[in-house]
Amino acid sequence: MIYEVRTYAIVPGKVDEFEKKLGEALPYRSKFSPLGACWHTEFGPLNEVIHVWPYNDLEERRRIRYESAQDPRLPPDTGPIEVETYSEIFNPAPFMRPLKPQKLGSIYEMRTYTYKVGHMPEILDRWGEAIPHREKYSPLAACWYTELGALNRVVHIWPYKNMEEREKIRAAAMQDPHWPPRTQEYLVKMESKLLIPSYFSPLN
Repeated sequence: MIYEVRTYAIVPGKVDEFEKKLGEALPYRSKFSPLGACWHTEFGPLNEVIHVWPYNDLEERRRIRYESAQDPRLPPDTGPIEVETYSEIFNPAPFMRPLKPQKLGSIYEMRTYTYKVGHMPEILDRWGEAIPHREKYSPLAACWYTELGALNRVVHIWPYKNMEEREKIRAAAMQDPHWPPRTQEYLVKMESKLLIPSYFSPLN
């Protein structure tokens, strides 16, 4: 399994229009493969829409994208309100449960950690040891590491009911001696985005 994460920077003030067009086109696109999730940014880089597509492998992705492009209703006409688009391919961490439609929270925090080159197997092992302890406080929505795109990164996504719950859970988790995973020696950079599920997102 791989996950394609497509990020769109949208003209300010046009995120609602962009999501509306995506939602209208989704029934046609879903005939080819299911959407994993879709969010827009609330904190972090603003005016971004992020959607996630699971595939069995790169060949299935290539085939589905070719077949869906034959539908004249796809992709939706969003070009005039897009500023920038980029795509990344991620592998699921060994401990990640597959994405499935479910309600996990009203907000999601996407944390991206960049690590030193050459240590990903050890990093994933340490994450795998730590995740059960962190999930005592709240569930992990997704955890990926990069296959194509900006490399040596781990992306982990956590759902919360609201910002107050996020603060309480993070404070409690940081008191756990097993969290965070012991990867500080390899860390280069840490980033965070707060995401709101789109109205049509299967993960909400």
